[in-house]
Amino acid sequence: MAPWFDWWAEESHRGTPVVVKMENPNWSMIELESPCEDDLLIGRSDKDRGKNAKQLTWVLLLRAHKAAGCLSSIASAMMAVSAAVHRRIASGRTDSDIVNENGSNESPIVRSRFFNCIKLFLWMSIMLLGFEFVAYFKGWHFGSPHLQLEHLLSAPFEVRGLFGSLYSTWVLFRAEYIAPPLQFLANACVVLFLVQSADRLILCLGCFWIRLKGIKPVPKQPAQDVESGKDDYFPMVLVQLPMCNEKEVYQQSIAAVCNLDWPRSNILIQVLDDSDDPLAQILIKEEVDKWKQQGANIVYRHRIIREGYKAGNLKSAMSCSYAKDYEFVAIFDADFQPTPDFLRRTVPHFKDNEELGLVQARWSFVNKDENLLTRLQNINLAFHFEVEQQVNGVFINFFGFNGTAGVWRIKALEDSGGWMERTTVEDMDIAVRAHLHGWKFIFLNDVECQCELPESYEAYRKQQHRWHSGPMQLFRLCLPQIIRSKVSFWKKANLIFLFFLLRKLILPFYSFTLFCIILPMTMFVPEAELPSWVVCYIPATMSFLNILPAPKSFPFIVPYLLFENTMSVTKFNAMVSGLFQLGSAYEWVVTKKSGRSSEGDLLSLIEKEPKHHRGMSAPNPDSMQEASKQELQVKSRKKKHNRIYTKELALAFLLLTASARSLLSAQGVHFYFLLFQGISFLLVGLDLIGEQVE
Repeated sequence: MAPWFDWWAEESHRGTPVVVKMENPNWSMIELESPCEDDLLIGRSDKDRGKNAKQLTWVLLLRAHKAAGCLSSIASAMMAVSAAVHRRIASGRTDSDIVNENGSNESPIVRSRFFNCIKLFLWMSIMLLGFEFVAYFKGWHFGSPHLQLEHLLSAPFEVRGLFGSLYSTWVLFRAEYIAPPLQFLANACVVLFLVQSADRLILCLGCFWIRLKGIKPVPKQPAQDVESGKDDYFPMVLVQLPMCNEKEVYQQSIAAVCNLDWPRSNILIQVLDDSDDPLAQILIKEEVDKWKQQGANIVYRHRIIREGYKAGNLKSAMSCSYAKDYEFVAIFDADFQPTPDFLRRTVPHFKDNEELGLVQARWSFVNKDENLLTRLQNINLAFHFEVEQQVNGVFINFFGFNGTAGVWRIKALEDSGGWMERTTVEDMDIAVRAHLHGWKFIFLNDVECQCELPESYEAYRKQQHRWHSGPMQLFRLCLPQIIRSKVSFWKKANLIFLFFLLRKLILPFYSFTLFCIILPMTMFVPEAELPSWVVCYIPATMSFLNILPAPKSFPFIVPYLLFENTMSVTKFNAMVSGLFQLGSAYEWVVTKKSGRSSEGDLLSLIEKEPKHHRGMSAPNPDSMQEASKQELQVKSRKKKHNRIYTKELALAFLLLTASARSLLSAQGVHFYFLLFQGISFLLVGLDLIGEQVE
């Protein structure tokens, strides 16, 4: 027995699994099983048997303790979520209650009709779910809908009864009249889905090729000369900061542009204040005066009549008599903080390149890890810059201007007709017109300009509504101009079919229609079906490709997929508003800033030693620290609340009802997708993602 015991101890030490089977506690015989050895039957002493029993007891106790810990963690998490939901419902206000609060960018007509359609689908799904449950428990459920129909029709009326006759009539009606058009619509959306997926795949392959070959826009003037300051290319640059009631972020943006490394005689900073808040006007004006006293070449402009929003503000600034003395204009939104070498890394690309109209820099985000909402936004925007804009810039010299962190040749703006107030996407408007006039664009993926992401779902929702309604307005207005333009057929096709239709119209249309309407309906009309690869595999693959530019976000790939489908409601609503020129399509709502970027950057500027750039002066640390404290005190006094979004909640219950129906058909992939998608709609509808709004 001793040699075997040594072998058993050695194998146990190596981690070889040994299964202990005790047939009778009074026996001194123990059966031991090893996956690598024959069964052995060995007698053991009472002492050894007691020792093994104690070890087995401790293992069971440890596992029981671990299981209890997991259960307690799950219970505490569920209680926390339940408490949060209770607070949301008790104190929240629905989006219909706050339509006119701080401005609304959603048409009342579209909102009411859209919500009524969703409610109609919801009530129908609940009624049909009850109908299906009764039929299921009566045994009228089969794997094939055709077998179910044949069985019901073949049974006599006495066997079927009144309910059976109604149910057979419903099955016959849905198979003959509902399933064919639903299947046709599903197939059409699947085709659009595949086309859009192919477009994404081609963009990703283009990005991979750029990385593989190391393709990068290089200025004709050697980069080392630009960095060392030995060059003499310092053209006249106008820097514009359009802002409106930006009390949270105005300080760091003004400080950043005043520290741009450029000769003072060759730069002029325009602070274009459209604020209607008297306090904001005073604060911004005082900040400009402070920097002017310290030597910055900066002016303050305020419009009394705010016509045209940002486009009108920029148009008014370009009409100044001194603007004709400048060759380039750099534009930064109020929360953007360019690095001191921004102009040195962008403006040299214009030298000896007379066809170049725009140099666009990439955005980086100071608060991308603030909460789940900002993490998901970072995934989207990383793909937008790294893939979409970089690939289009390298291969076709065109992409949509982002409205900020870019440098324009003023001649290109004038040649294209200047800023126009006809849409809420004035940046895309000027980019399309400049492209039609033959101007080329360059995107610099390695030049970043820091800004902040919306931290509340309300702010993000308003931003996305403007970003998706504006392109549809512009498409209606630009389509005749694109067709009549003298550019090549391929450029026209790219603008119409790829830039506008595929990426701005088809994407929100099929996302909402396919995954939020058609998929739930196929659960109640099983004669029309969506294959598993449409529901699961291709969306997962596309999400994987979208997340590649932000590899640190891979743990959020599932929330990203679900959240993108959730946002399709807002994007679809916005697309309809812009396409049919409804009232909300012309409404501009400034994206709410949290001011988190200003806090950190103000403190970093305070801690730095004063660094004087060419013709510039350093900020006053005492005044900036005092202003920062005042801003923090004002923010701490603001009361926050949440909002309840009725459309998202209605869709949540619709999807959850459809997931319950999918259980009757034993459709595993469909059930899990509908369940988790319904939960994501529920979380968004109760405003449980992101920060609360102020």
